[in-house]
Amino acid sequence: MLALPLLLAALAQPTAAPQPFPRAGVPQPPRATAPAPAQPTQPAPQTPPATTSPAPTQPATTAPAPSGPGESQLGVQLYPGAQFIASYDAGRGQRYYLFGTTGSFLDVVAFYRTALKQRGDLVFDAPATHQFDIGRFREETMAFPPSVTVKEFQSQVSPGYPNPRQGGTPARFPTVIQIVPVVAP
Repeated sequence: MLALPLLLAALAQPTAAPQPFPRAGVPQPPRATAPAPAQPTQPAPQTPPATTSPAPTQPATTAPAPSGPGESQLGVQLYPGAQFIASYDAGRGQRYYLFGTTGSFLDVVAFYRTALKQRGDLVFDAPATHQFDIGRFREETMAFPPSVTVKEFQSQVSPGYPNPRQGGTPARFPTVIQIVPVVAP
């Protein structure tokens, strides 16, 4: 009986969420490399002094959102207006890509049913998750089946998937699309 409280305490510990690779805005640690052969140092080139005329001031803006991979790299059409969120290493040479959209779950599923010419499978009722297979899964060389997965993030308990870009529009995405492209054999 003593093991049950320990098990419950262990299950209650928060787990780290997967992080995008590479993480946007976070400096990456230097890679270990062999030391370069000694080279004679040369003085840095001199830059001309700045002009004395004042530069016009511009309002501060946020960095432009990365555009992410294109349809040719993914091998499937993107839902219109979908915004690239992040890319993750799936293992075995695969990556998966997340896109957020303001489109409803049903609209996004209907779009991919038409674009992929297949029904797909409703994997979960709540939260609603629909998967479309786009390639053959080879267990010996793949970590994930090539697919398009549409997940509803807006519900009675969640206002949606948070936009990772500070000040990004929209602040939350009601629907997220995960794409695992087909990997060449």
